Amino acid sequence: MSDLENAKARLGKHKIALYKDGKLYTSDKRGVAPMLEFIESNVNLHGFSAADVVVGKAAAMLFAKAGIVSVYAKTISRPALEFLCKCNIDVSYDTLADNIINRDKTDICPMEKTVLNMDDVDKAFYAIKEKVRLLNAAK
Repeated sequence: MSDLENAKARLGKHKIALYKDGKLYTSDKRGVAPMLEFIESNVNLHGFSAADVVVGKAAAMLFAKAGIVSVYAKTISRPALEFLCKCNIDVSYDTLADNIINRDKTDICPMEKTVLNMDDVDKAFYAIKEKVRLLNAAK
């Protein structure tokens, strides 16, 4: 089995699975939280494959920043797909959506909205972190 197939096989039990050469990282947290935590913890994900339930452009940019080489998404947004392709990251998915919708189903996901017009992964990383901080402070 390929690394991507191994990651995908573990997705049913988790929200995200990252796999490379027998090494597995998983998380049951929603949204971009797992990737933010992996990156901030300096987990070396270079060369890993990722399987994720929902991939918007924010998640796609975090995958690129982390050095992920292939991605499977149950649902992916068009901006995420375009960004991953531009970064030469292999992508497969089940459902393609115009955008990822927020949890209230009233607008575009705030994370996707934050990075929609960005291409620099480092700037996006800090914008995503700031948006998460602001959303958590509003709770």
